[in-house]
Amino acid sequence: MTINIGGIIAIVVFYLVILFVGIWAAKKKPEGVEDDADDVMLAGRSIGVFVGIFTMTATWVGGGYINGTAEAVYDTGLVWCQAPFGYAMSLIFGGVLFANKMRSQGYVTMLDPLQDKFGSRMGGLLFLPALCGEVFWSAAILGALGATLSVILNMDTQLAVILSAVIAVAYTLFGGLYAVAYTDVVQLGCIFIGLWLCIPFAWNHPAVGDVMQMEHDWIGEVPKEQYGLYADYCLLLVFGGIPWQVYFQRVLSSKSGHKAQVLSYVAAFGCLIMAVPPVIIGAIAKVTTWNMTGLECEAVDTCISSNHTSMILPLVIQHLTPSFVSFVGLGAISAAVMSSADSSVLSAASMFARNIWKLIFRQNASESEVLWVMRFAIFVVGALATTLALTIPSIYGLWYLSSDLVYVILFPQLLMVVHFKNHCNLYGSLGAYIIGLFVRLLGGESMIGIPAIIKYPWYDEETEVQLFPFRTFAMILSASALLGFSMLSKYLFENDILAPKYDFLRCVTNIPDDVQRVGEPQEGEMSVMACHTVVKYNATDEMNGRVNPALNLGSDSDEEPTPPTTTTADGKVKKRLVGEIISPPPITSPKKQDQTKL
Repeated sequence: MTINIGGIIAIVVFYLVILFVGIWAAKKKPEGVEDDADDVMLAGRSIGVFVGIFTMTATWVGGGYINGTAEAVYDTGLVWCQAPFGYAMSLIFGGVLFANKMRSQGYVTMLDPLQDKFGSRMGGLLFLPALCGEVFWSAAILGALGATLSVILNMDTQLAVILSAVIAVAYTLFGGLYAVAYTDVVQLGCIFIGLWLCIPFAWNHPAVGDVMQMEHDWIGEVPKEQYGLYADYCLLLVFGGIPWQVYFQRVLSSKSGHKAQVLSYVAAFGCLIMAVPPVIIGAIAKVTTWNMTGLECEAVDTCISSNHTSMILPLVIQHLTPSFVSFVGLGAISAAVMSSADSSVLSAASMFARNIWKLIFRQNASESEVLWVMRFAIFVVGALATTLALTIPSIYGLWYLSSDLVYVILFPQLLMVVHFKNHCNLYGSLGAYIIGLFVRLLGGESMIGIPAIIKYPWYDEETEVQLFPFRTFAMILSASALLGFSMLSKYLFENDILAPKYDFLRCVTNIPDDVQRVGEPQEGEMSVMACHTVVKYNATDEMNGRVNPALNLGSDSDEEPTPPTTTTADGKVKKRLVGEIISPPPITSPKKQDQTKL
């Protein structure tokens, strides 16, 4: 097999450009501000409008997005290509429901409000589906890129996967969100220009029929018996596309809550625009007589089998465009994959460093320690995703399952703690987690061989597909369990039906003696829960040298709010993460009436 030297050179040059931009972006930080975890995770909350639009759009426009869009149009028709519309709507609903509220509270990760309400340990459980989604997604697109490069360049698949992962991890490791955001600008530009450059050449290829006259072949239809399945996938994309750290990392890095909303709305439009080229390429592939191209066909009507439809975008670029154009298109695919991989790796590492290491294991960890833990986690997550991409063939099946769990488990819990936090507690959260997990798993996942234990109405025995919208049903059950168990536990304990000693999770009445239970925080306050201990800080008063950890972000001002600080024993002022736990001063005697109040 002859290696395409010209293509290899083009890819190497492209990767070097991306790496250079990432390293350059890592140095774009406000003057006088040293590296800390907050800066690396959220780029110091200083992302401007132009870069913000690109990096917010790159939340979903990646390798899976453009390859999957072309595949869906070719395989099942435009009507089944739900990702562009679904993810655009998820950005809109994310802006309406979460962006302003969460940014104004000064959170650092998506898990912060969940840990504030349910405690660190429950936050650790909720971290698992989020982590699986990010890792499996990164692995899936890295595997797809390896297959793409092997098709077009005759390049070794494993080498392509490893090279791509190393470049993405390298600039993410040292630049954090600065590097990810600025490389997103270059990568989205490459995707847009590269794919549009390929379209005229592919459209006018002799093997391509009249796209406009054969539109019924690539538009497709939805059979009546699949209406439930269609609605299920649509709702999954719209609302299951919200509780992802890759999205909230962009939201929380915005200069204000209002700007976070605006960027979400603009990015929704950007997602639709970026879907146009792969839709056209999928339609071109649908009307192409493939045995008239250089593609080797086993039979006249089976040039592209169902197992290879995921490669439809690189196949069009390879066989329907000149070599110099195909190299540009290949750069577009590589850019799309890297824009997804770096974001997912950084998101998973950020959640681990802050919500697991900082808030569970090492509550007194320094900024430097959290930063180095995050860098180590970036390396580990990148290595794990690369290993999965090289060893497990059904990564997309794992990602589908984990994305379902994000929809079923995380979405209802995040919605409740952001908008209805007074109506839920730890009992409801744990019950909702268990019920949502089991109901989804019992529905089966044929892509990775999990049988359907529960066969809902309209179950197709031949294809082993649930035609009933069981994912949405599981999500509704999870949300109902969250509300139901919370209300039931509160009623039983507060009305003395159950003694306080049975409050094993210590979140209703069996509160530790050394913790003062206070009411809901007023405006300008932020509650921080470590395990099940609630600590409240006032936004204006200093208590024993400790300043409120909540940022004053309620306004839509573009001014960057002053970060929270702590005065150490030696008189130095140190920046702190929002929501960082601060140990209370020692209490000499529980009987004293002048104990320090938290």
